[in-house]
Amino acid sequence: MNTLKKKNVLVIIPAYNEEKNIVKVVENLVHEYPQYDYVVINDGSKDSTSNICHDKGYQIIDLAVNLGLAGAFQTGLKYAYMKGYDHAIQFDADGQHLANYIESLYNKQKEGYDIVIGSRFTTKRKPKTFRMLGSSMISFAMRVTTGNKITDPTSGMRMFNKKMIREFALNLNYGPEPDTISYLLKNGATIAEVQVEMEERMEGQSYLSLGRSIVYMVRMLTSILIIQNFRKRNG
Repeated sequence: MNTLKKKNVLVIIPAYNEEKNIVKVVENLVHEYPQYDYVVINDGSKDSTSNICHDKGYQIIDLAVNLGLAGAFQTGLKYAYMKGYDHAIQFDADGQHLANYIESLYNKQKEGYDIVIGSRFTTKRKPKTFRMLGSSMISFAMRVTTGNKITDPTSGMRMFNKKMIREFALNLNYGPEPDTISYLLKNGATIAEVQVEMEERMEGQSYLSLGRSIVYMVRMLTSILIIQNFRKRNG
């Protein structure tokens, strides 16, 4: 029996130049998981992402310029906040996230957690790659500064409860990144992880090249270890 109300969960799909993937992602949600609402946040795409979504009649919000993942996701959470959703989940537009795991995150969140992360590594070991080395370093930094073990801090599959939706929607400097998760942990947010599987990107290439991955890792470590100590939280 379906345990989810139609208007209870919003799937937020930030999309930048995802014309090759967006139809498969949205159609899968619409036809296989109609119990979830969704919204595509077109982050100033330069390709046909927006036109495709409008032609298909998808629920979409178009951003005039590219704000990046943080701006696109916060737009989605502002929408969730204004519409009164109880739960919102960040969901990749490239096909890596699998919708069959949404209910597992939902059920875990109903135990009382503010944020639930879809983790690839709660029961599996991380592969020995450069990117996973960066993930392990971020996990270590978060454990040192918060006392909490997060096995997959860079996972983009995260569900937020109503309290977190409000907090992200009303704060200007909240991005869906490990440093914000670390900051919220230090300020009393409760976070859990659920084991999930993820696919490789269906089409196109990730914006995270080797160089960008290194910059990202350094930025996250600096933020978690230093900058978060000076960050102020709005209620």
